[in-house]
Amino acid sequence: MKKYIIIIIAVLISHSLINAQNVDMHGYARSYFGTLTEQDGKYSVLQNTFNFELSLSNDNSAFYINPYLYQYTEKETKLNLREAYIDFHFGKNFATRVGKQQIIWGKADGVFITDIISPKNLSEFLLPDFEEIRIGITSVKMDYYSGNSTLELVLIPQFQPTIFADENSIWSPQQPKITMTIPPGFQLQKNVDYSRNSVEASLKNSEIAGKYSYLSGIIDFEIMGGYLWDDNPTLHTIKAINPINKVLNVTVRPEYHRLSMGGGSFSTSIYGWVIRGEGAYYQGRNFMSLDPLANEGVVEKNYLHYLVGIDYNILGVDVSAQYMEERILDYADYIYQDEVQKTATFLTNQDFLNETLFLSCLIYYGFNQSDALIRPKITYKYSDGLEVMVGANFLVGDGVGMFGQYYKNDMVYSKIKYSF
Repeated sequence: MKKYIIIIIAVLISHSLINAQNVDMHGYARSYFGTLTEQDGKYSVLQNTFNFELSLSNDNSAFYINPYLYQYTEKETKLNLREAYIDFHFGKNFATRVGKQQIIWGKADGVFITDIISPKNLSEFLLPDFEEIRIGITSVKMDYYSGNSTLELVLIPQFQPTIFADENSIWSPQQPKITMTIPPGFQLQKNVDYSRNSVEASLKNSEIAGKYSYLSGIIDFEIMGGYLWDDNPTLHTIKAINPINKVLNVTVRPEYHRLSMGGGSFSTSIYGWVIRGEGAYYQGRNFMSLDPLANEGVVEKNYLHYLVGIDYNILGVDVSAQYMEERILDYADYIYQDEVQKTATFLTNQDFLNETLFLSCLIYYGFNQSDALIRPKITYKYSDGLEVMVGANFLVGDGVGMFGQYYKNDMVYSKIKYSF
């Protein structure tokens, strides 16, 4: 596969140089080193990256490709395509994009509420840039423009789930801990069934979503909806008693489920303050249940996810704050997840030395478990195209929660990046 990607890229570059009209080529090379502060300086990241972007265009069509390479060790090199698509323009009002693409919805920063079309790669948790976290999906996106309004329709023929870290990674997520009563004299036997850990590519399993957006000098807003797959699997638990061998068989089966989503977002400015809001309603989402009568340990409930945020510049410092909630409707105590999960983010940015030195700090705080992710960072632009970055990731908590489960993974890192 890698050989074919390299050949395709070489052909495209050669073609663009020969026919050098409406051609744009750029990208970057980056070295990234990170060490764990609480594990005797063990390396958490040793990565070299090459990212290349090529676009060709004429009056009514365009082509874009974004291959990238991650090199970790001499034996571990990953070459892939982030995006590769073709644009068609039909007059001034209609455009279609076909191919692998990242589709970004919503107004939230650093969190995903209505921004659910492109799934996520969480193999390194939330630490990479968001263009690297979002997974490009093969899809057809059609846009109709009329004045300040845009209608967008997205068709996704094949489901792509969230990518999680493997079980040997320091970013492998905690598995739910479920206690159960074992009959006297019986032994517990656990199994994992992966037979439904994927969704067959077919027309009936396709996804569809649509969005209306309006942009003006007073307010920007979006209204969207879709019939999609939940990107994260629900763990089904199947119990069976073998009275002859006195064994309680417990099989855990991850499975993906359909759901319907409707939501919207807005952004407006009032006396220098930018006010943002975003919310989504999910119908028919599946949750793990501790109710012994629940079918396969799963219950279906409706679900809300919403956010409010503000942005402001105070004495030259850009400040952004967001508060969000995830709420299960018609909640019952036997549901494994909390009824309401509350999270806040806080971001500051400031530049110095004629915009060559940048200081920033991003904080995620989870109210339910009092855990947090704190990310201070310093970036220095040494010259045109060359920047040096040093930073840290501090994970606060006692072993539980979205951030606290990784409390042993505090790290410091450096990046050197050359853009062209």
